[in-house]
Formats: sequence, structure tokens, C-alpha cells
Amino acid sequence: MGDPKKPRKKWKGPRHPWRKEILTQELELVGRYGLRNKRELWIAKTLLRNIRHRARSLLALPKEEREPQERALVNKLYKMGLLASSNATIDDILNLTVEDVLERRLQTIVFRKGLARTIHQARQFIVHGHIVIGDRRVTSPGYLVSRDEEELVAIAPDSPILEKLDKILGEARSE
Repeated sequence: MGDPKKPRKKWKGPRHPWRKEILTQELELVGRYGLRNKRELWIAKTLLRNIRHRARSLLALPKEEREPQERALVNKLYKMGLLASSNATIDDILNLTVEDVLERRLQTIVFRKGLARTIHQARQFIVHGHIVIGDRRVTSPGYLVSRDEEELVAIAPDSPILEKLDKILGEARSE
């Protein structure tokens, strides 16, 4: 089983770490999504690599075995928010990109919903405990938000930031 204090690594680095086009692409993604380091990007790439591997392995199965497993994989990815429709095919799964995974991170969703002015401020709000999903405080910016949880993302009701936002919005309304 292994030692519980030594969890398994969740990422695998690039095969060729010094290729210029990959370095520039990774740096651009790290900047656009406000990642702390490239390891967070590699975690997303590894998740996507595992999903695509599972989809490719389904293609090798006979049709009667493949159908139920394909439906289960499509439903799981739809609930995760990676697929746009629950009627997707294996081709849609194989066409997923790392940007699709990064768009589902809590940090990105907080920024896209307008709860923070910048992607970096969104990360800071999450780490400092100002963001909740439903009634649960989440302090991990890399948390993958499911489709069901997306509308539950909000600023914590007891957060001092909420008071400041109300004050700012109140001044804007009075003008």
C-alpha cells in the first residue's frame, strides 16, 4: 500500500524539458492561468494524458464492451465540466486540451465569475480562505470545480472582503 505520509506523485514532467517551443508555451499558460509554477501545469497535463489514454484504450475494445464504458467516461467528464454535452463521443474526449482542464480550476472560475479583479487576486482570495463552494471553504486554487458546484462558488459570508465589496458597490450606486 505504501506510506500514507508519502503520497503518490500526481504529475509527470515533460519528456524533453529543454525544447524552446514547449518552454514558451508552458510559460504563456502559467502566466495566463496564474499558476504558481510549472508543476501545476504538469498536474493538469498528466490528468489530461490519463483521460486520453483511457479513451484510446476503449477504442481497442469490442463494440459491446466499449459502449457502457464509453458512456460512463463521457458522463464522468461531463460532470467534471470538461465536455460540453453528455452526448459526446470518444473523438470529443481525444480533442480535449490542457486549457480545458485549466478552465475548470477554482482559481480560474473565481476570476471568470468576477469575484476577483485579476487571476492572481483570485488565487490569493482562495488561499486566504475568502472563497466557499456552497458552505464549504476551499483553500486550494487547483481544486477542479464540477459542473454542479460551479454556481455555488462565492465569497464567504463572514469574509471581510465581502464588507469591502459592499462598501465599494454602495459608493458606485450612489454616484
